[in-house]
Amino acid sequence: FATSDLNDLYRRVINRNNRLKRLIDLGAPEIIVNNEKRMLQESVDALFDNGRRGRPVTGPGNRPLKSLSDLLKGKQGRFRQNLLGKRVDYSGRSVIVVGPQLKLHQCGLPKLMALELFKPFVMKRLVDLNHAQNIK
Repeated sequence: FATSDLNDLYRRVINRNNRLKRLIDLGAPEIIVNNEKRMLQESVDALFDNGRRGRPVTGPGNRPLKSLSDLLKGKQGRFRQNLLGKRVDYSGRSVIVVGPQLKLHQCGLPKLMALELFKPFVMKRLVDLNHAQNIK
């Protein structure tokens, strides 16, 4: 059956941690405990960013396992694939330019874009003020 690369990397961290605890409980020599601590740190490093510190941890077929950073970065990563690609209400897209009439703390907005973005609010205000009965 298929398992996630993250499951494998987490399993490695848990196994190393349990082994280190067992060695400490048994009173193993310091050199062996230090070596196991180093291997535990390498497992945690692989979980966060596999392959950054030398040779990557590989799975079946010598394929490098995908770490947490691999799932976040790139075009197919979590940010660009799922979070940044969503539609947002009351937003527009334009080019930023400087304007001599604007102060440093001000931002200019094209009139047509402002009317389009704030159309629901303008229409509600016109109806509330009885300037229009029905807006079509």
